[in-house]
Amino acid sequence: MIRMVLTDAQWERLAPLVPGKEGDPGRSGEDNRLFVEAVLWLVRAGAPWRDLPPEFGKWSSVWKRFRRWAEKGVFERIFVEPSGDLDFEYALIDGTIVKVHRHGTGAKGGLKIRPSANRAAA
Repeated sequence: MIRMVLTDAQWERLAPLVPGKEGDPGRSGEDNRLFVEAVLWLVRAGAPWRDLPPEFGKWSSVWKRFRRWAEKGVFERIFVEPSGDLDFEYALIDGTIVKVHRHGTGAKGGLKIRPSANRAAA
């Protein structure tokens, strides 16, 4: 069982901000809340898309939807709304909780940029 991050009250505030809800033109999202929870799970876990638990759906479908929402600026709207709410402290994403892949830290071979000889002499 996957632990959900958003409370019902928090989701009620976010639901009007997401596309695909009742009354929007086009196809409605099958489960917008589950999708948002999947994105939050990925960010908290620092996992690649392929490791998304099957309870959230096919990882490739979740990724495609994430990409569409990111291009439309949906996440900006979603995360601006609760930014002042202390109950959202674990739902908001920032650099202090996002894990970096080992290649992102320069683990293999160290830094590619070396100090210049002039700077080292100084």
